[in-house]
Amino acid sequence: MSKVISKNKAWLVIIIFCLVAALTITSGVFASDDRVTPTPSNSGALIGLTLGGLLGGGGGTAIGSPFGHAGTGAIIGTEAGALGGAIIGALIGAYQQASQHGNNTDLSRSSQPSRWTISEETIIFDRVGTDKWALVERVPGAVPFAKIPTTPGTQALNSTDINHGFSAGLRLGAAYHADPQNDILLSFFRSGNWDSTKSVGPDNPSNWLVMRAPGVFFQTQDFSYQSMTWDYSTYLYNAELNVQHKISNWITMLVGFRWLQLSENLQGTIPPADSFQPIWKSTNPLDTLFDVAQIAGGTPAPPYPPFWNTSTTNNLYGFQIGADGKLFERGHFSINGLIKGGAYLNHASELTGVSLAKTVYESGASANHAAFVGESGVRCKYQITSGITLKLGYEVLWLAGVALAPGQIQETTTATSPTNVYTNRVNSGSNVLFHGVAAGLEFSF
Repeated sequence: MSKVISKNKAWLVIIIFCLVAALTITSGVFASDDRVTPTPSNSGALIGLTLGGLLGGGGGTAIGSPFGHAGTGAIIGTEAGALGGAIIGALIGAYQQASQHGNNTDLSRSSQPSRWTISEETIIFDRVGTDKWALVERVPGAVPFAKIPTTPGTQALNSTDINHGFSAGLRLGAAYHADPQNDILLSFFRSGNWDSTKSVGPDNPSNWLVMRAPGVFFQTQDFSYQSMTWDYSTYLYNAELNVQHKISNWITMLVGFRWLQLSENLQGTIPPADSFQPIWKSTNPLDTLFDVAQIAGGTPAPPYPPFWNTSTTNNLYGFQIGADGKLFERGHFSINGLIKGGAYLNHASELTGVSLAKTVYESGASANHAAFVGESGVRCKYQITSGITLKLGYEVLWLAGVALAPGQIQETTTATSPTNVYTNRVNSGSNVLFHGVAAGLEFSF
């Protein structure tokens, strides 16, 4: 099981940009004559946005791949390329427009509404909420190793103590304005990775660092110089297709289909790596941690796997309804409020690898469950020109009925005679909240 997203997914950003570019070119060739003719400055900004994003995304992927950060490189490259290309294109277009000022006498065409709007935004979200489980307990180092399973410990680290913080992502959107009242909207975003690591120990004076799970499983450090470390990561993808209808100058209703993918990984290790094989656990199980501290040699140890590794994937499919309301408008500035929600089918799966005597035993499960997704936000817009709008907003996204990595520990049981790990079920009754800011540009033509 890998806790790092496949590098191939980094190209998804580039593919989305190619689709937007294709839509742009197709609309320019095949649109009817009543479509508005873009001004040179808007056209230059649009071309710069598309080409700059494609080149920047490709370059960022190429640069990030050797370092294992293809996805991050693609996002940063696309952001920088699109923004820089848009600014340069707008400046060139503005210069061309100024040099040709007065030559355009067809005022009736320029007053017609735009047919297409594309948008590119940076989103910075915080991740809040997870399942509760004691990941690390402290047991006094004077307790013999064999008696740890029956000796109560003091909690040192809970899964709720791992704070993910903020993570940046990219959102792309395209809207086709069929008529003044109806629009078709397509959007995609990728946010992540949220990745946080917490370590406990080594203590002085020494304490056993213990992780317990259902069945016979318990894990301690192999030697007194080691800590117990947990790494928790999250990825979020979203794509949606909506149709919206304007029922007044202030209210727009929407209905559409949405897909979200929420993936997580929780991994436990005991760094630094073992210098010697911990054969004392089987040959001298009555040793205390103080006895273990005296071990100075032995057979060199090979690389050992994480003692616990759980991955979960949620694919949510469903229909949503919503409303977009204009809260304030004055001149080129406006504030809108948005709310969306719907019932979803969540195909949830989990896979857990548990190391027993340095051998990994895997177990997993999958199931379909009902889920709910709700979203709300406030967006401020400032129209820079007739075809370029600056956006800034705050958004909240809530997912209920999903499988989170820490919640699978209670469903994973170990047994002996024979040694076995099995999963009772997928725990998909958890909630998670994402919230943060989004900023970017809209281009209408």
